[in-house]
Amino acid sequence: MPDLAPKTERKMTSIFERYLTLWVGLCIVGGIVLGKIAPKLAKTMDSMSIFVNDAPVVSIPIAICLFFMMYPIMVKIDFSEVVKAGKSGKPVFLTLFINWAIKPFTMYGISLLFLGVLLNKFIGPEATDLVRMPFGLDLPVGAIHGAGTVVLSEGIKMLEIPLWRSYLAGCILLGIAPCTAMVLVWGYLSRGNDGLTLVMVAINSLTMLLLYGVLGGFLLGVGRLPVPWQALLLSISIYVALPLVAGYLSRRWIISTKGREWFQEKFLHVLTPVTIIALLTTLVLLFSFKGEVILNNPMTIVWIAIPLFIQTILIFGLGYAAAKMLKLSYEDAAPAAMIGASNHFEVAIATSTMLFGLSSGAALATVVGVLIEVPLMLMLVKFCLRTQHWFAKQP
Repeated sequence: MPDLAPKTERKMTSIFERYLTLWVGLCIVGGIVLGKIAPKLAKTMDSMSIFVNDAPVVSIPIAICLFFMMYPIMVKIDFSEVVKAGKSGKPVFLTLFINWAIKPFTMYGISLLFLGVLLNKFIGPEATDLVRMPFGLDLPVGAIHGAGTVVLSEGIKMLEIPLWRSYLAGCILLGIAPCTAMVLVWGYLSRGNDGLTLVMVAINSLTMLLLYGVLGGFLLGVGRLPVPWQALLLSISIYVALPLVAGYLSRRWIISTKGREWFQEKFLHVLTPVTIIALLTTLVLLFSFKGEVILNNPMTIVWIAIPLFIQTILIFGLGYAAAKMLKLSYEDAAPAAMIGASNHFEVAIATSTMLFGLSSGAALATVVGVLIEVPLMLMLVKFCLRTQHWFAKQP
């Protein structure tokens, strides 16, 4: 498939792309500082959410930013080419295999090794965390459930578990949630096949609805995991489906009324920096919401980040190497590897909050996923761009 955006248009984003790591770093620092100097503003904006089962599933400010992040990418896609991309079975099979047959189990194994063994003495072998009782479970105080004990905290029954296990739970929730929104940005920045990326996003979104709860319940091992159907549907609808429909309809309308040349030369020219600006704004908001948590747990962030970093590099490497072995073109290989390496942190954060509580170690681990993902994925984007010559080019 030919590049879906004009080459001149792509070059215009170079000023953003060339220094994007710097901008990301500044936005993370700016977000944390904003949360510190204006905590009421951050808390007010963070409370502007759509709730499911008393848990904030979709942050409205973040949803608005993500829309403007996704829409410029969606509107560039020629949807007639998406059908052709969907017929390319190898990259679709590869991403499904990596995401669901490998990634959840490597995340479990790596996190267990580091949090439960290698870094356990730094976390504190005796340190505990209070998490919500599993849904539908009513045990007396003092009862043992899995690795936890039922205790009474402020008049509410809670499950006291080892702190490292709480962090492990958060890592697992990240590992079973492949990216379905931000990967469109990573695929675009790495000059990947936008049509194929969209197809893989759609397939992974549907697969998440079927396997997220099953794999989560199996790997967590803390009792029956309620399948967050409402949270998943709502998140995918807002983060993916809404900009997808808006991009498709507006593209058709603009081309039919103004013509394809005006669409490419004028309209796309205006949209060029919108995705990157929306990404940076999203980071400022995210870290203004969670900055206090990060500042209060600086070393804990490091311990959790280590297995997440190794997992991301491993899954990307497996996907990229497998794409090379399958003789995929670079435009297909880059997004196929990216979608496994990145995580759907919005769903992971929402699920950890619903299952374990906002102040739990599991929720903190999912926040760390956000902290390291953007800089790490930008690093992988640069790696992809520098290794394009490893793969054949699309005709």
